[in-house]
Amino acid sequence: MAATPILSRIKTSVVVGLRREDPTRIWERRSPLTPDAVKRLVSERNVAVHVEHCDRRVFRDHEYVQAGAIIKANLNDAHIIVGIKETPLQELITTPSQDRLARTHLMFSHTAKGQTYNTALLSRFVAKDPVVGNPTLPRLIDYEHLTDDDGKRTVGFGWFAGVAGVLESLSAMAHAHLEIGVASPFIYTPRPHTLPSLGKLRASLRDIGQRIANEATPSKLGPFIVGLTGTGNVTNGCLSMLAELPIEHISVKDLGALVNAQAPDLRKIYLVHAKPHDYLRRLDGQKYDRAHYYAHPQAYRSTFSTDIAPYLTLFLNGVGWAPSFPRLMTSVDLIETLSRAKAIGGARFTNIGDISCDPGGGLEFLPRSSTTSAPFYKTRPSALPNHLPSIQMMAVDILPASIPLDASEHFSTALAPYLDNLIEHYQTSGALDLALDKATIAVGGRLAEKHRWLLDSVDKFRAEGPTPVAAGPAPVEVTVPDEVPVVISSMGVRKKKVLLLGSGMVAGPAVEEIARRQDVQLLIASNSYVEAQKLAQNYTNVEFQVIDMKEHASFASLISEADLVISLLPASFHTVVARYCIKHKKHMVTASYISPAMQALHKKAAEADVLLLNEIGLDPGIDHCSAISLISKLRAEGKHIVAFTSFCGGLPAPDVAVVPLRYKFSWSPRGVLTAALNAAKYKLGNKIVSIPENRLLHNYFPSVPIGKEFVLEGLPNRDSLPYLSTYDLGQRADIRTLLRGTLRYPGFSKLMESFRLLGFLEHEKTIRLETWTSFVRQSLELQVPVTDDFWPLLKQAINPEDIENLHDALEWLSLLPSSTAATPAPMPPLPADSMAPLDIFTYLLSFKLRYLPHERDMVILAHEVIAHKPGMPDEVHHSALITYGTPKATAMARTVGLPVAIAALNVLDGKVAIRGVAGPTDSSIYNPVLRGLEEAGLGMKETVVTGKSVEASLLTGGQEVEEKEEKDVEWTLVP
Repeated sequence: MAATPILSRIKTSVVVGLRREDPTRIWERRSPLTPDAVKRLVSERNVAVHVEHCDRRVFRDHEYVQAGAIIKANLNDAHIIVGIKETPLQELITTPSQDRLARTHLMFSHTAKGQTYNTALLSRFVAKDPVVGNPTLPRLIDYEHLTDDDGKRTVGFGWFAGVAGVLESLSAMAHAHLEIGVASPFIYTPRPHTLPSLGKLRASLRDIGQRIANEATPSKLGPFIVGLTGTGNVTNGCLSMLAELPIEHISVKDLGALVNAQAPDLRKIYLVHAKPHDYLRRLDGQKYDRAHYYAHPQAYRSTFSTDIAPYLTLFLNGVGWAPSFPRLMTSVDLIETLSRAKAIGGARFTNIGDISCDPGGGLEFLPRSSTTSAPFYKTRPSALPNHLPSIQMMAVDILPASIPLDASEHFSTALAPYLDNLIEHYQTSGALDLALDKATIAVGGRLAEKHRWLLDSVDKFRAEGPTPVAAGPAPVEVTVPDEVPVVISSMGVRKKKVLLLGSGMVAGPAVEEIARRQDVQLLIASNSYVEAQKLAQNYTNVEFQVIDMKEHASFASLISEADLVISLLPASFHTVVARYCIKHKKHMVTASYISPAMQALHKKAAEADVLLLNEIGLDPGIDHCSAISLISKLRAEGKHIVAFTSFCGGLPAPDVAVVPLRYKFSWSPRGVLTAALNAAKYKLGNKIVSIPENRLLHNYFPSVPIGKEFVLEGLPNRDSLPYLSTYDLGQRADIRTLLRGTLRYPGFSKLMESFRLLGFLEHEKTIRLETWTSFVRQSLELQVPVTDDFWPLLKQAINPEDIENLHDALEWLSLLPSSTAATPAPMPPLPADSMAPLDIFTYLLSFKLRYLPHERDMVILAHEVIAHKPGMPDEVHHSALITYGTPKATAMARTVGLPVAIAALNVLDGKVAIRGVAGPTDSSIYNPVLRGLEEAGLGMKETVVTGKSVEASLLTGGQEVEEKEEKDVEWTLVP
């Protein structure tokens, strides 16, 4: 990179090229170098400065001309190209300068975290052979990595982002409060660009603060609490601006007392500045340690969602995030936070200013950035229950641009010494400043040492081929280096298009399986930007698009362009999607049960030559495939099926700590609780048994011998008799046992039955909960008159042997006033409104029995088929699958998502001939699925057993029925 001695004396030996932001508003004008900075470079540093001009920009170029700059249509002559955000690919110059010197680009490149969307940009700085490198390729310096000796960033707009972010967030929040009928003084908050200087912005906010000190904030909002995270420049900018208000600083431990205070002072704005030690917890119980955290981030989890977030009127997020570190809040955390916030009251945690603006990052539920013309928007993750409110996000990603002059002057001043060193480096071949070297992402075609891990992403990007970049309107020379191949697909043919509707908990393994096929292009369409982006970010053949399923036009065109559609949406949407699939003659795959509405589409689908494949998840899905496969094999051997039992369960792994019910929830427990009220029907030992509603838990199977590893109990699963036809088992008289059930750990049914008798599952009547320790009494009172001493009454209603377990469970759940715990266990805030006991219990269990970050789930699926052949003793065949969750995916996600993907690809390849509405009952479907699951380590293990069968075990225990000699008689269980 050395310049000749003669060139070092010539002004044009180094040309600093200036690329500026491409704003759409005049007030957003900002630049990495101000005219004053340009003037200094021209006069003092003896260099030429070229400013790129383009008609679509709105700069007043004469300011730069007067400073001595030369306005150019492009920056082809420049050695150093200074920008702000990442350079568009069509404007990126990677060839050496005219004097054969490699260029240097300075920008916020957004590549160092492995951001998939900028891998194309990064690849332009990396040689085809990164070991040897290519000295003609430019150096990439990222402002984010320019730091001082203490590791703090030195060049950036962060402080101004904090200042502007406070104003935009307060303004957005005031508008949201108006929508709920509350007018606060913050409605007068100026937006940053509306006043000519930072001083006037401060004065305006100071006036609002004075009004609050005199007149108070609206009482309907309760104490007004602002939460702030971060310790860097962004946060300091926030603190600087908030200081204009009547702020009282409080600690995290004071939040509960403040919101519960009888008469809080509403003439103050309470500020809780949460530091990492306030919300990061080590999994081993030790105290937070900064050095340990950065060395072992996986050993920590964030409790921000429970300890801080529910209390906040406005949350300002100024903390950064990187992969492998715990998120501040996940989308699942948001459900619990909003539940607690709703119970506290005061429109809490419905307004967020995410100044860090990292979609899908520290706040996983941030779907996208916003703009200065539309600075805030409402969002709600797809899993958010309807009774919880949407949240309003302010996430402008160019906040400093709304204070352009102040921000640019600060940035120019901070950048100046680095730019001087870089210029000297070109002019004299002097040493490069250590800070610039540390901020280098790539140089000479090679990634810097600490960024070498990004090479895998670059290699993958190149192997799979990018989409060609369209030329932009600027007359810039575009050079596409030969190390970035442009291909249609790895096979050189048009890719098959798969549309995936939905992005929920089981989508991850499905996306991964489909993305392995390089001849397939997958489009994820979802109402959640965060979920969809997270699913797509690691694959070059996966894209995503945000849709609204209520607006059919948003997905109808996508269906018309696809070759196959997978629906992982809620079951109520499947028939809507299916009708469009029939209209456009596209095959469809879902994991849900075949509903009557779906079945009604069979004839139209068959006439359109379309397959609508349903029931291809776990249960239903793998259970069908494995059962039919085994039954078909036994039939082919001339054997008659006389008994079939099947049990399936999603449970905590055995190594998860024992808790009440021996069960854990990763989503709302309501479905599990309401299932305990279902009716059931099955055939066992030639008797057809009907269990009425509310009697299921009283009539469980105390021992289901699935294997030696587990002791399990079982519950009948709704009506098993329709599976006579599904599995082609003949008439009722042809089989003595047909039973499908759900697995639980021992004690689940008895304890859940005790909860039912307490009234915890009551879903029609409501109570207004006084305290958590009054929940038992208030629930019982809906059934019978009780006093505070309700134990005598419980002893009459509940079996004596179950009383002790119930007492222990209630104490563990902190529902008894006589808790012996040394330290009170954390509890969610009391619900503010009247609710049914079932909903209160759901709310409590979602808090108490959630999976912890280090815990894993387990799926068990087990069939027993008893086959008879004339002249031979009966054979007992077992087929079982036991699998565990991994850090990458839960067991439930894998066992639902993988069969969906395998079946979909098989249909896409034209290997399934059946049409109409179908389940996986044809061998062209279930055989490939079983083979694919076997390859993924999810194969069913088949054995022939001797000794007591599962059927025999079920016949000898747990049934409250009288023995009867009649065969095939239908009767009903009673208490």
